Amino acid sequence: MLPRKYRLKNQKAFNATYKNHKIVSNSLLTLYIGKEKKDPTSPTKAGFVVSKKYHKRAVKRNRIKRLMREVCRLTLKQGELGKLNKYMSFILIPKEETLNKKFKDVNEAFYNLLDRIK
Repeated sequence: MLPRKYRLKNQKAFNATYKNHKIVSNSLLTLYIGKEKKDPTSPTKAGFVVSKKYHKRAVKRNRIKRLMREVCRLTLKQGELGKLNKYMSFILIPKEETLNKKFKDVNEAFYNLLDRIK
């Protein structure tokens, strides 16, 4: 599980991240990036969204969220967020192709997004 200090919690924080309009995407994931940090010591917070449009079964939606959380947790643990460290928050949203993918594929897609951040 992702530690509490790294979680994006309330609707206001999600809306602020969406409003910033910095989006990076690939075939499996979409990454919305929030505002740049003013305080470099504060942690970057992560949010995960899987809507009912993605799949009607909660079991499938929860599996994808668990995969994305684990990818972020391992990345944070290794300190490899790179350019994403200078932002306050980010939101990960899967695409339909992510449904039948394994952890390795989701992990590669996330690192691909990190490399593409300007």
